[in-house]
Amino acid sequence: MADTPPVAPGPDALRGHVALVTGATRGAGRGMAVELGAAGATVYVTGRSTRAGRSELSRPETIEDTAELVTAAGGEGIAVRCDHTVPADVRALVDRIEAEQGGRLDTLVDDTWGGDQWIEWKPIWEHDLDRGLRAVRNGLETHLITLHTVLPLLVRRGSGLVCEITDGDDMFNDRYRGTMFFDLVKVAITRLGKMLHDEVSPHGITSVSLTPGFLRSEEMLEHFGVTEQNWRDGIAQDKWFAISETPSYIGRAVVALACDPDVSRWSGKALSSGQLARHYGFTDRDGSRPECGRFFADAYFGDKPDADVADYR
Repeated sequence: MADTPPVAPGPDALRGHVALVTGATRGAGRGMAVELGAAGATVYVTGRSTRAGRSELSRPETIEDTAELVTAAGGEGIAVRCDHTVPADVRALVDRIEAEQGGRLDTLVDDTWGGDQWIEWKPIWEHDLDRGLRAVRNGLETHLITLHTVLPLLVRRGSGLVCEITDGDDMFNDRYRGTMFFDLVKVAITRLGKMLHDEVSPHGITSVSLTPGFLRSEEMLEHFGVTEQNWRDGIAQDKWFAISETPSYIGRAVVALACDPDVSRWSGKALSSGQLARHYGFTDRDGSRPECGRFFADAYFGDKPDADVADYR
């Protein structure tokens, strides 16, 4: 696949574009929503944590915060509380898009997860069954419910982009992630992005699965006891943190795809933020271009344990 010139979408590159980012309360979801807003898009952001009440994760971030960041970036952020395990909630979301946008939806970013608190790093026979099934419900069933309910908007228009957000590209999917329920969900979501190609491409829709690298989410920064300003101090605790990236990076990947008139070239593929950065020429917020997948392939799984991370940024 030939390289294209670097993409630097301006503030109006996606003006008039309507996007839905599910699971946009924090992390990658927030990063993708805000970057879509920076390109001028109208972005519906969904999640379960609002200023009126937190989800069971009990973190402080809210969908209203995300919507305000989208608007401040130059787009229009619209917060909608939605539990994607509840079909009626997703139906109400679609009805709202129908009413407010005339049914227009250009990009669906399917990013629900909410399974971390249910995962135990144990063999399946030692893992609490109810907790494991809850992870599958939160992490996978939500994607199926969303696709079933939202895709008719794109099919009716005969165009659009669907990004199934997962953890790990095909390299990681060929390796066990250490516990079955987590591995099952992430491999399945990657597979969803691929399978959808056969169902939606006849309707002019592009479907991909997309993964960030080592994400410096709010929760990850807290885990390392650092901020975005001094994040490199976390490398002393975990050398792999050196290849980490901000949530903006995968957000810029989504924007690059949404702006690409030939985006169908990617349909059915498993992609990463680093891979797309190399192709389109965008960078992370600090001007670097982390290639987490390539670094892990060489330094963690491959025969270059002393690889210099600087060569992969």
